[in-house]
Amino acid sequence: MSYKCVICGKGSTSGNTISHSNKASKRLFRPNLQSLNIILSGKKTRRYVCTSCVKSNKVKKAI
Repeated sequence: MSYKCVICGKGSTSGNTISHSNKASKRLFRPNLQSLNIILSGKKTRRYVCTSCVKSNKVKKAI
């Protein structure tokens, strides 16, 4: 699965997980992607879209 939104291009970012002893280890922050049937360039396709694009009506859902 490609962790990237089709509409806005939001993808994974890296950072650190800080333990109780303040030791840092690498981790990934992934966007909340949902697989939706959307209308993209006039055709119905199933793509991964982040929930912030769905809530802000940037994407047209195909029924």
